Amino acid sequence: MAEEFEPKIVAFLCKWCSSAGSDLAGVSRMEYPYNVVPITVMCSGSISPLYILSAFSRGADGVLVSGCHPGDCHYIKGNFYARRRIALINKLLDFIGLEPQRFQMSWVSAAEGTKYTEIIKDFVKELKPLGPQTKLGRDL
Repeated sequence: MAEEFEPKIVAFLCKWCSSAGSDLAGVSRMEYPYNVVPITVMCSGSISPLYILSAFSRGADGVLVSGCHPGDCHYIKGNFYARRRIALINKLLDFIGLEPQRFQMSWVSAAEGTKYTEIIKDFVKELKPLGPQTKLGRDL
């Protein structure tokens, strides 16, 4: 009997907000899928499109970038830079033939552990029907 597909998600999380929100979910013992490999970055604005493509090429089924809410960035404008890159990233993913549902961006503050868990749950639900990502690689 084949086992059910569990997607592998790489999450780039802003140190000041989203990573702290995921930590809050963990220390509060909130339940959410184990599918995420969190990578803490200083700011969502520091995420290059190459990081996202690299995650996919190493076998990620989905990639999440999560940062501070617009206007609350520790680095003033970092999340605005990240938001601008979304259009570029979506065009790149379309160009290489990856489904747009495999990439998401969210805004999660340090106090929003519940929101973080919901984002992960919803992302896993969206990825399961798509199956494994095979366009770029399967090293993970």
